[in-house]
Amino acid sequence: MTCYIEVHEDGTVTHGNDRAATDGPWLASPVSSRSGPGEWSNHLFVIDDLDEYAKVHGIMHDEERTGLKEHVYNVRWEPAPYANDSPRSPYISVDITLDCGCEIHDLRTFAAQMKEQQGWDVATSGGWGSSGNPGGRKKYSLCVRRKSLTR
Repeated sequence: MTCYIEVHEDGTVTHGNDRAATDGPWLASPVSSRSGPGEWSNHLFVIDDLDEYAKVHGIMHDEERTGLKEHVYNVRWEPAPYANDSPRSPYISVDITLDCGCEIHDLRTFAAQMKEQQGWDVATSGGWGSSGNPGGRKKYSLCVRRKSLTR
């Protein structure tokens, strides 16, 4: 478990271990810290670049790192030619194209945004890849929970 600790200018200390602990005033603090599991015990990490921390942890969108603009994606998808056709399989391999011009550099960010935008459950623990012509739209292959896909 991660615990966020903030020492305020007046000397008071606040802490929390959920998403709310990283929102709001915490991000405006010049120096904050967090404790988290280390190799032998818990370690304390000082976070001195809160903007970079927020980008890496998805609190603040980072288009350069993710390749994804912050907008509703124009997505075309089709079952991949090698897709498992068994309706018993909870996941299906799909090929997608982002007609909006975005590129997927970070699958977890894309998965979270597709869950929010279209209700897709994109698998992030398996393999995924892309193909395409230089200068053209890339086609991405990934797995999505079959029941979450909509036409």
